[in-house]
Amino acid sequence: MKRWTLAFLLALGGITSACGPQPAILESPPPGRELTATSKPTAALTPTPRLSPESPMPTSSPLATTLDANTQARLRMVETQMRQRDITDERVLAAMETVPRHEFVLPETLDQAYQDHPLPIGYGQTISQPYIVALMTQMLELKPDHKVLEIGTGSGYQAAVLAELTDQVFTIEIIPELAQSARATLDRSGYDYVVSKQGDGYWGWEAYAPFNAIIVTAAPDHVPQPLLNQLVDGGHMVIPIGPPGGYQSLWLITREGDEFRNFNWGGVRFVPLTREEE
Repeated sequence: MKRWTLAFLLALGGITSACGPQPAILESPPPGRELTATSKPTAALTPTPRLSPESPMPTSSPLATTLDANTQARLRMVETQMRQRDITDERVLAAMETVPRHEFVLPETLDQAYQDHPLPIGYGQTISQPYIVALMTQMLELKPDHKVLEIGTGSGYQAAVLAELTDQVFTIEIIPELAQSARATLDRSGYDYVVSKQGDGYWGWEAYAPFNAIIVTAAPDHVPQPLLNQLVDGGHMVIPIGPPGGYQSLWLITREGDEFRNFNWGGVRFVPLTREEE
């Protein structure tokens, strides 16, 4: 790890050296009038019970068969794509076992919901590969009382995973159609306490700042200064940085007073961060 000055952080997009382990798979994940969430849940959400990925499940109807198949697929996903790699945080693993990923994909890709790759969600965007979602979430080191900001809601899947770890989740999506559909899916899936809006995530969300953690799911070519400003002392930001159309580096940025400590996790490939037209 190295210590960088604040000014140098703004040029991180040009850094090419890696100083951390490489993610197992390169990723092409999703990007960057307010939609107001409803109330928080009165009780903590309960993770799906741990089962063997191969455990058979009794069925009594076609609907039960479908639900059981999705549950088994989700457990296999966590075991083979995460536990057998480098995802070790049990809270993150429990969240990945709980969130129904199949609710956040398009009908035409439903049979691929738990496979080890990203999927298109329309408007040139994707739902991230499950491993990348788990990796970036683990890097944030979220605690139950933390407040987290996501830049790039996409289908809402990453926000739902975060919402299993804390009930203070804020998410911004620039594409209006995706912002609307993600809001509906989050509400339908029991994550109505996630606060979302449609807008340019480059500027963060000053009204709710500061944040203990910020996660960016699309790649700018530099670190947005407003996001740095909205991070608490000791907070973490996970962000891919690099040129559009190429490979980027996944950075973990930790604020230490007025300075920032950076760790380059390795090479990834994300879609560019979408901005509002000037």
